[in-house]
Amino acid sequence: MPTRFNPSGVIVEFFTIGRHLRVTAIDEYTGIEATIVGDPSMPQEYLKRQAVKKLQYVMDKKGG
Repeated sequence: MPTRFNPSGVIVEFFTIGRHLRVTAIDEYTGIEATIVGDPSMPQEYLKRQAVKKLQYVMDKKGG
């Protein structure tokens, strides 16, 4: 059964680790998460979009 992706139901967390920024996107309904590591000088909105895109990819792969 395919997993439905709803971008409005995504939690995004930002963690600074040294000179890197870890961005985790978590689907509220399924608990599935995807993480990217980026440059802290990049706009947060750009990094958020990339993490959400990766989450959608992961959820599509798990959905079959």
